[in-house]
Amino acid sequence: MYGSYSPINGDSFVWEINGVDTCIFESYLKHSSQYKSTEYKIVVIDNAGFHSTKNIKVPENIFLLRIPPYSPELNPCEQVWQYIKNRYKNQRFENMKLLKEWLHKTVKSMPEKLIKSITGNHHYLDNFNAVFNN
Repeated sequence: MYGSYSPINGDSFVWEINGVDTCIFESYLKHSSQYKSTEYKIVVIDNAGFHSTKNIKVPENIFLLRIPPYSPELNPCEQVWQYIKNRYKNQRFENMKLLKEWLHKTVKSMPEKLIKSITGNHHYLDNFNAVFNN
């Protein structure tokens, strides 16, 4: 599951696909760019191997912001994944289908206010407010 979450307005784009590699990441960026295509998006990426930007086409309405190694607290998506993992603990699922249904329901039911509270890192919010509210 790939996802982008906004600490500014709580919006999200989630895309499910089997696999993790550079080609899939490039395809995710393409699909993400088409969601609300008039918006300019800053996508925070870490140093995962599949986030390699060599030889991939990054859509014009997306800027990739690479964060330093070992700083998942700066990645809004990682904060959401941690939130989901905390709800997953101590649960049992009879099969993979039920697990996927639970995950879909959890991801799709997250209101914008909750996403903002989970991802609201002051580094991003302060800079956004400094640029757009002055």
